[in-house]
Amino acid sequence: MAGRPAEPEVIWARPERAGRGPRPAYSRADIAAAAVRIADAGGIDAVTMRQVAGELGCGTMSLYNYVPRKEDLYELMVDAAGAEYELPEKPSGDWRADMLALAHQARAIMHRHPWMLRLMSPVYGFSPSAMRYLEYSLSCLDGLDLPYGQKMEMVAMVNGVVTTYVANELSTAERTRSLPWSEEREQAVRIAYLGREISSGRYPRLAAAFTEDAGPIDLDAVFDRALARVLDSFTRPPGA
Repeated sequence: MAGRPAEPEVIWARPERAGRGPRPAYSRADIAAAAVRIADAGGIDAVTMRQVAGELGCGTMSLYNYVPRKEDLYELMVDAAGAEYELPEKPSGDWRADMLALAHQARAIMHRHPWMLRLMSPVYGFSPSAMRYLEYSLSCLDGLDLPYGQKMEMVAMVNGVVTTYVANELSTAERTRSLPWSEEREQAVRIAYLGREISSGRYPRLAAAFTEDAGPIDLDAVFDRALARVLDSFTRPPGA
């Protein structure tokens, strides 16, 4: 295939367009934006080199001069989404607040681009946007007396909580959209069933739990508590 490298390479170390000739008609930003539009509308499976070329108005083969592999296209997409972080010039000085703010931004970005969950991989972890995000994250933790390895672990664990939480939110929303009846009817039937089972006496601990807090669950508060527990774990001595 035209433009495909014979050896492994990093897309960011590659010139914008292979070979000599006139100024490239498209930038990587143009290509990434086209692919993101397709994925936002139809999911990651809708993203093909042919579709992206059609979105740009160029031939599929010519696109390989800019992006040698589909994996490179995915990396451009992840980087484009990561550029949506709004990072202040410097942290606030409150590392917990700064990390929580980043987590909330990550959650919002993943909701805008649900396809990102399919592409979450350390392979794409060192694109320009990712390095900008990581550098800022580490600067938020400058006042924390921890080695950089543990600070990187914290960033990874926070992102893990966000990814898991958003995956659950998106799958729940997808299931709700697929129901042949309203979500309210579904919930009413399930709550009635659960009430009958709990009142049977076979589940005393569950009964106590539901009596203590009958809901509804504040999912945003649960999100914040999960993140707080991760952050708390890095302020306690090992084994404490």
